[in-house]
Amino acid sequence: MPSTPSADLSPAPFGRVLTAMVTPFTDDHRLDLGAAARLAEHLVDHGSDGLVVSGTTGESPTTTDEEKVELLRVVLDAVGGRATVVAGVGTNDTRHTIESARAAAAAGAHGLLVVTPYYNKPPQAGVLAHFRAVADATDLPVMLYDIPGRTATKIAADTLVRAAEHERIVAVKDAVGDVFEGTWVMSRSDLAYYSGDDAANLSWLAHGASGLVSVVSHVAGLQYRAMVEAVLEGDLTTAQRVYREVLPAVRGIMTITQGAIMAKAALQLQGVLATRAVRLPLVEATAEQVSLLKTDLSDCALLEARA
Repeated sequence: MPSTPSADLSPAPFGRVLTAMVTPFTDDHRLDLGAAARLAEHLVDHGSDGLVVSGTTGESPTTTDEEKVELLRVVLDAVGGRATVVAGVGTNDTRHTIESARAAAAAGAHGLLVVTPYYNKPPQAGVLAHFRAVADATDLPVMLYDIPGRTATKIAADTLVRAAEHERIVAVKDAVGDVFEGTWVMSRSDLAYYSGDDAANLSWLAHGASGLVSVVSHVAGLQYRAMVEAVLEGDLTTAQRVYREVLPAVRGIMTITQGAIMAKAALQLQGVLATRAVRLPLVEATAEQVSLLKTDLSDCALLEARA
């Protein structure tokens, strides 16, 4: 795994600024591996020291197991020597998740992102057993993903503390937003916390989070890099300024409609992607939505950001 930055006020096992990378498709909805490689290089060149491949923003519900491995290999070939590449492998079936974890490890992934099993609403004992079983399946470090708005099941604080006893469960991507409870877990375990909600990035960093797993970093990776470094240096004034400057992009990408839809539209506006195609049940951003997004990105000078 590539080394993480040297400014270590908090451990960052996967890096500081990770982008939850979209999966590029052609206009007829086939996987565009060439565009994926170019996008990965662009993101690493523009602030990201880690990428999450085949997370929800990567439209993992509608890509096949074979496509996920193809995508992972292409991204590793493109940037695996310069950035941490984390494979999203979580499903609501422990056996399937283990198979996906082993396939990702065989392809060379640096780490695994494992979401709480969704839809079947397991009890906390089942959540913990699921995470431990997946962590036992490979030698890779694991980031748990707590997002009850999508899974209908929150990972309880005590479950997180117990999960942290496993040597390979090292981090949490938090999309719950309960900073008090997260700080409680951090104080009772060695888990590295990563903000999984762009609106809450600065709050988490100020409370000791290690970094971000961001969607908005598709277009604002350099700004987020500056914000993280400011926090690490104890310069909260600069961090607040950067955070506020990027707020229009957070609004445009994360509040108009689903994040993957708008992230692809933003990348198309920047000229990074040729198309904003998504797979059903997602639908492309409308002309009206793109117009609103264009205004938001212009408000924070991000349409001129591509070098």
